[in-house]
Amino acid sequence: MTATPLNMAYLAQGQIRLKTDGAIPRTIESAYGNAIRDKAVRAQQKQSWKGGGNDGSPFKAMLWGKGAGTEDVPLAVTSICGGKEAGGLIYSFESGNLCALLEVTQNGVEEKRLWNDHRSRIRHVTVRPGKGDLAFSILHQNGTANIGVKLEGEGGIKELTEGDSFDTAPRWLPGEGRKIIFQSAGIGRNRNGNFLALAPFSIQQLDAEAGEMTTLLEDSRYDYLAPQALPDGSLLFIRRPYSENERISAWRSMKDVLLLPFRLIYAIFQFLNFFSALFTGHKLTTAGGPKSKEMDVKQMMIWGNLVRSQHRQNGTDENADLVPKSWQLFRRSKTGDETVLASGVLAYDINDQGQILFTNGNAIYLLNPDGRKEQVLSERMIEQVFFLPT
Repeated sequence: MTATPLNMAYLAQGQIRLKTDGAIPRTIESAYGNAIRDKAVRAQQKQSWKGGGNDGSPFKAMLWGKGAGTEDVPLAVTSICGGKEAGGLIYSFESGNLCALLEVTQNGVEEKRLWNDHRSRIRHVTVRPGKGDLAFSILHQNGTANIGVKLEGEGGIKELTEGDSFDTAPRWLPGEGRKIIFQSAGIGRNRNGNFLALAPFSIQQLDAEAGEMTTLLEDSRYDYLAPQALPDGSLLFIRRPYSENERISAWRSMKDVLLLPFRLIYAIFQFLNFFSALFTGHKLTTAGGPKSKEMDVKQMMIWGNLVRSQHRQNGTDENADLVPKSWQLFRRSKTGDETVLASGVLAYDINDQGQILFTNGNAIYLLNPDGRKEQVLSERMIEQVFFLPT
């Protein structure tokens, strides 16, 4: 554990976790999410008379929706970043079709809503230091994603990129002018317009005021992820080998056709299994249960890849990398010289002092400018990590 006081936030298993001044990490509850859940509970209670009392009848439950608990209200924190002021953070939130941007201040004491909408889904929010402008990725139902912004003092959001591509992980460039760097991958589709694969991720730079876009880094052999530009002109990014396995091959298509009858039978079985559990309290099979729930927790989608925890209960190191060593954090100088800073990196952030926080998915480390690496904490399934402004 590092002795250096750190103010940091990270996203782990869908929860916002805060660590300040050497204290143990704590969870930040979403007041907005709790309000949505409370509203759903009140709506259920208001309609409970239709169920005719608490007689446990499954027929009334099916007819009136009785028995639906608060766990049926989907609540998800989808991304976080350091906020506009000291001790602040900003996060994106979803509940069903509702998406919102919220700001937490004073290390979690207060929360306010910056924006909400039922038509847009937001990921990878980031704030422009000293200005308050927000950039993020906007996901669309056709599988594309565009870079969007919400400018300080303006109510709505606007999209800056377009086309059949997946544009994510924006970061503001230091200095004057609204310039953004981000990762972008073209989308491959078949003749019917169905998704086939993502091309390798490249790093793009967008001048939001001039409307000009420049390719900074691309290679057919690699994905370049999570770019961040520094004041000295150097560039940080994660590089991983481009996975040919992500492409849909003819064999996979043939296998899907062959397995279709079995998958149909399985779907029918699960349908019957649900009604058996509803009416008798017992499933048709004992498979699943707590163990299958545990497996669900041990996987998440990161940068287009499904990442699964490799931890076993036989003494394997809990801090082991969740991603391969080939996921490397690079620093590229203004002259083009590249240096590997760390391996097995899933996400990272850098502060004004040149310190780098990075995670392998199961632990968070602090990399000092002199090369010293310290473990900050250990926790499962960490997706994002950020310094909080001081």
